[in-house]
Amino acid sequence: MEEIEKIYYSMGETAEMFGVNQSLLRYWEKEFDLIKPYKNKKGDRYFTKKDIEIIRTIYYLTKTKGYTLQGAKDALKNNFIKEGTHAQVVDTLLKIKKLLLEIKEEL
Repeated sequence: MEEIEKIYYSMGETAEMFGVNQSLLRYWEKEFDLIKPYKNKKGDRYFTKKDIEIIRTIYYLTKTKGYTLQGAKDALKNNFIKEGTHAQVVDTLLKIKKLLLEIKEEL
């Protein structure tokens, strides 16, 4: 059965995707103007697919490449498409690696 893609992801779901604390996502939201989650009347945040891609790029720059926050901001301003593509490639490769390791365990 094909998984239905969601329009919005909760704060908890988004934090779990990246293995980070919700407080880090709130901090990144303050630091990066590109992250603009929908907020309901209670103030709960819901992230769109675009927000998730931006977070993926920030995660890649800061956690994988070791950029400072300022370095990540500069990279996003100057070359968002290139950095975003790199983040997607790394994410895809990690998923493939995980799948291959699972297959290896079954052999």
